[in-house]
Amino acid sequence: MSELSVFQWMIMAFAAVIIGLAKSGLPGFGILAVPIVAAVIPAKISTGFILPMLIAGDVIGVLYYRRHADWPRLIRLFPWTILGIIAGWLSMDHLNDAQIRPLIGGIVLFMLALNLWRQRFANPVSRIPHHHGAAILIGLLAGFTTMMANAAGPIMGIYLLAMELPTTAFIGTSAWFFLLVNTFKVPFSAQLGLITLPSLTFNAMLLPFIAIGACAGIRFARHIPRKIFEQLVQIFAALGAIKLLF
Repeated sequence: MSELSVFQWMIMAFAAVIIGLAKSGLPGFGILAVPIVAAVIPAKISTGFILPMLIAGDVIGVLYYRRHADWPRLIRLFPWTILGIIAGWLSMDHLNDAQIRPLIGGIVLFMLALNLWRQRFANPVSRIPHHHGAAILIGLLAGFTTMMANAAGPIMGIYLLAMELPTTAFIGTSAWFFLLVNTFKVPFSAQLGLITLPSLTFNAMLLPFIAIGACAGIRFARHIPRKIFEQLVQIFAALGAIKLLF
């Protein structure tokens, strides 16, 4: 981390602000931080480096929306999400940085495609959460992608949007899901050497930026048109993902 330039430090601080924004009221925005961090530090290391930052944002989200969560829906997902995390953990042990980097980009693009499909075919997708098989598929995919690339946000976004939950319930359910899941991932990332004392020290230095983003997210979420915001996020996330592919 001492080898990072001032510009790279600024990029990492920007990623921290994005995480804060995503966790406090602008769900889906966090996917943009994944390719940004992976563009600054080695892609495989970035998956563990960004994890404590995500957890910090999750804590803020839970504190603000702690009473708003659809627990029956979450309980249906957790067993399969855990299996997906284990599968991702086993896969990461056999992949190097050159393989992880395009994989992260591909996962992000795939998740964005799913989100566009959800927007185009809203009615068919709205029936998905009512099937037990959907909970299995979404849980496994969310667990695998969150372990491999911290990119489960769009999957959960599709699942929760299809439930037509109120905004507070949407954010609260998402916040609790990712706080529990990301915390569960910590031992696996540490075992892979992706979380270390130096990386945690660097994470701690970025906490103020996460807090700034969280405060801004709570305030701005009430004023930014969601449709316009989602379109901008998709564009920037796609550009970041394409950069990782080439």
